[in-house]
Amino acid sequence: MIIQTLHRLTSPLRSQRANYQLGGYLAFVAGAVNAGGFMAIGQYTSHMTGIVSSIGDNFALASLLPVLGGLSMLISFIFGAVATALLANWGRRHRIHSEFTLPLLLEAIVLLLFGLAGAYLNIYKPLTVPTIALMLCFVMGLQNAIITKISKAEIRTTHMTGIVTDMGLEIGRLLYWNKSIEGNKTHLVIANRKKLKAHILIFSMFLFGGIVGAVSFKTTGYISVVPIAISLVVISSLQIYRDLKRFFKTRHAMRKMSRQLRNG
Repeated sequence: MIIQTLHRLTSPLRSQRANYQLGGYLAFVAGAVNAGGFMAIGQYTSHMTGIVSSIGDNFALASLLPVLGGLSMLISFIFGAVATALLANWGRRHRIHSEFTLPLLLEAIVLLLFGLAGAYLNIYKPLTVPTIALMLCFVMGLQNAIITKISKAEIRTTHMTGIVTDMGLEIGRLLYWNKSIEGNKTHLVIANRKKLKAHILIFSMFLFGGIVGAVSFKTTGYISVVPIAISLVVISSLQIYRDLKRFFKTRHAMRKMSRQLRNG
């Protein structure tokens, strides 16, 4: 049952249901990391709207250092998305099972480093706080690009502006009164209930993740990120195992063929 679930969530052959299930969990991760990051450095890192706005504000105030900091966070987020594109396209080109799980594994590694090294990150805050911000922005860019690519830009998990807007649109359609005009169904307004439920799921998971992330970071500190990182490793493990198994099987076959050729 667990293996089937992992396969459905991470398989290169996608279904809308699997996209929303994976999107829901990644929204939880984003909410937890975003809230935990705020507790650690006083800065949200999952969405770029506020950061870009702060760049403009600080530029107008001639505050050069905050402008450079905002630009660095923006570039780090972009690099995360670039990393996802490189890994996913490389995986697709080589037709591997872990096409979409390699970015998740990279995210898990960065979060593990963040969580395990957390005890040492408060030694020199002027250096470590910017480092944490860049790490978390990279992770959020990486993750948002994963689900964006998987769902063909239908789902976002690191920021809720689009999700809440789409929820409002669907609720408006749901509440709209279609005036009955006989023989005229051209202008009927019908809500996409399936889409509305999916958006509510992602929004709820992000909110729940934010609560869990804030409470756990407040009580246990940086180490609270480690279970999230481990969960991402588990989600990634099945497809990576299948690729490793195929790799070693192919390598064994090639060695066997090479020995046969040498022996005539």
